[in-house]
Amino acid sequence: MYLEHISHYLPELRIPNSYFKDVNGLTEDWIYTRTGIKTRSKAALGETTNTMAINAVTALQKDVSDVDLIIGASYTPYDTVATIAHEIQKHFNIVKAKAIYISSACSSLINAIEIAEAYFALNKSKRALIVASEHNTAYSNEEDEKSGHLWGDGACAMLLTKEEAYDGAPKFCSIVTGGLGHVGEGPDAVYLRPTENGLEMPNGRDVFINACGYMERGLHEVVKECNLSTEELDYVIPHQANNRIINNLRKSVKLPKEKVLSNIKELGNTGCASTGICLSQNIDLIKKGDNVAITVFGGGYSYGAALLQF
Repeated sequence: MYLEHISHYLPELRIPNSYFKDVNGLTEDWIYTRTGIKTRSKAALGETTNTMAINAVTALQKDVSDVDLIIGASYTPYDTVATIAHEIQKHFNIVKAKAIYISSACSSLINAIEIAEAYFALNKSKRALIVASEHNTAYSNEEDEKSGHLWGDGACAMLLTKEEAYDGAPKFCSIVTGGLGHVGEGPDAVYLRPTENGLEMPNGRDVFINACGYMERGLHEVVKECNLSTEELDYVIPHQANNRIINNLRKSVKLPKEKVLSNIKELGNTGCASTGICLSQNIDLIKKGDNVAITVFGGGYSYGAALLQF
C-alpha cells in the first residue's frame, strides 16, 4: 500500500495560553511547562468537522473522482448520521465509492489506514481517500482545569493506492493497531459525553502512563515487522497530546530531538488528525530512502503505529 499524496487544513485562529487565566485559572507558564502548548488552533464560526475535512481534501489538489473508498475518521463529528465520508462524497461527486466513518479516539487515523489496507488486500478497493478531522473546541469544556486548555482543531487528508501510484511513492511497510479498553482507567480516563460536560480528561495521570508505554510499544512493533531498529528511523511523528509524553517517548527510544517532529506548541492537541497534519507540514523535509514512523495513543484506550518508507 502506498501514500500517493497528503495534505492538511488548519483554521487561522490561534488561542494563546493567556486566554485561560480568567477561564480556568491556569497561567501561561503553567500550561506551557506541563503541556508544551503555547497556542492552539480554533475553528472559526461556521467551520465544522466536515468543512475542515473538505478543505483538507481540496488542499490535495488531486483528482479524487475515481476513489472507490472514502474513510472519515473523527471523535468530534458535526453530524453522526451524514458523516465526514458522505459529505466528502457529495462535495467532490465521488460516484462509485464506499463511504465509511470510524472512531477510535486519537488513534482513528491509523485505524482508518489499516481498514484501507484490508480493503486493498480483499480486492475491494484500489484507491482510498482517508480524512481525519477534529473540531475539539466545539465539545471541550474550557473551564475544566485538567484538559480545557489542551484542544485544537484541524484536518488532514491522504490518498492511498493499492499499487504504486508513481515511481518512488512512499510505501507503508507496517501498520499495527490495538484496542485497550481493558487497560488502566480505559473508557473513564478520557471521554466525550455531549449530554454531560463534553470533552474531558479526568484521569490524566493514567493517560500519561499508558500513552508513554503503548506509543513506544507501537514503534517497536512496526520496526520489527520491517526488519529495522528504532535507530534506523529517520523521523518519528508521535500523537500530539502532550510534550512531556513526546519527550518521554524520545528518551525511552533514545531518539535525538531532530528526529521527532511536532506541532503541539502552535496547534495544541488536534486529536486523531494531529500526526497526519504533522506529516503533511513536514513532507518536504523527508527525503527518498527515509524511514518515517507514526505512533499514536487514543482515549478509550487504543493505540496504533505505522511505518512509511520513502
